[in-house]
Amino acid sequence: MKRISIIAAICLFALGTNAQKRGNKIEITPKTKGTEAKVGTEVSIKRGWRSARVTTQDGQIVPCQLDDINGDGTADVVFFIGEAGKRHIITLSKDEPQEIYEPQVYAELMLTNKKIKEENKQDLYISQLTVDNGTNPYWMLHHHGTAFENEQVAYRIYFDHRQTVDIYGKNNKGLELRQTQFYPDAEQKAKGLGDDVLWVGQTLGLGTLRGWDGYKPLMLEDVAHRSQRIVARGPLRTIVEVKDEGWTVTPGSSPITMTTLYTLAADERHCTVDIRFEGNAADREFVTGIINVKNSTEFSDGKGLRACWGTDWPVSAKDSVGHKRETVGLGIYIPEEYVVRQMPADKDNYPIIVRPRNNHLRYFITFCSANESWGFKSDEEWYRYLVEWKKTVK
Repeated sequence: MKRISIIAAICLFALGTNAQKRGNKIEITPKTKGTEAKVGTEVSIKRGWRSARVTTQDGQIVPCQLDDINGDGTADVVFFIGEAGKRHIITLSKDEPQEIYEPQVYAELMLTNKKIKEENKQDLYISQLTVDNGTNPYWMLHHHGTAFENEQVAYRIYFDHRQTVDIYGKNNKGLELRQTQFYPDAEQKAKGLGDDVLWVGQTLGLGTLRGWDGYKPLMLEDVAHRSQRIVARGPLRTIVEVKDEGWTVTPGSSPITMTTLYTLAADERHCTVDIRFEGNAADREFVTGIINVKNSTEFSDGKGLRACWGTDWPVSAKDSVGHKRETVGLGIYIPEEYVVRQMPADKDNYPIIVRPRNNHLRYFITFCSANESWGFKSDEEWYRYLVEWKKTVK
């Protein structure tokens, strides 16, 4: 499923779409160059609309959501997953409440309640958190940062100087983070719920962006204000914002501000990583990539797609009781316009050096767990899938 963006003005159009606006109605036909039957479609709207309703040309209701991307209290965009090649009508209202649809995604950011011992019974839910330089909330946050999922996969982002993207694998399709809170108990595991499947440590995890000094990755140590915010909670996609305001990448350099949006839509494995910079980032190199899973095989097409398949413990040695070795497939695709060079694998990572264009960087991360009842069981299967997947997100 591919996402397309359209700006809602007097007349709407974009490559691969045909859209028109008349009063409070927008007509749009999602199209794709791939073979996807469903297309995630984002339409920007003006301020003041309270609700949106999407229907097909024959009157069938299509679930949708309104998102406030910039956090000013009013909706910026309508998002829906429509049928490619079929005309859809968006009806906006300033009076009617938004219809509620069955959730297909979920996100949570939580403080740890010290009065509750169970790791899957925490109850201090928050929407955002900002800390000052030198403050590390890693241990005060349950599962150490924001976690989000759809029915196939789940991710979390560490709230510390690493800002690592970590993953949670599932045995069966379904939303389950609200139940397990990333830490399933023995009873939940016996029922087939998923678990943490990757140990990331100090590595790049799955597509984490860090500074680069020409020799090694640089953690986000010197940041004036570090934030995480749940921008959108569904029902069709979740968006998590990570903001590093006043990041001094190397001592003596001019601070920059980096705002990263992680977007996960229903029915997709991959997460879109969209990064905007403020300040002088145009000539600066950064590094991203994927962890070198123990004894993993590697795949690369030399054009921005890199992947691995391997098996290792998902936790540190001291926490390994109750866990088993986990087999995972990881993948990252970075459009070639951002790629400076692909570095050889080292003991920790499969690194890729990148440079923003116009203070912007966008790439895609994805993974699978061999535990999945519907998924991939070998590196050959996984790599074949990724070659086709890349075509859908270009």
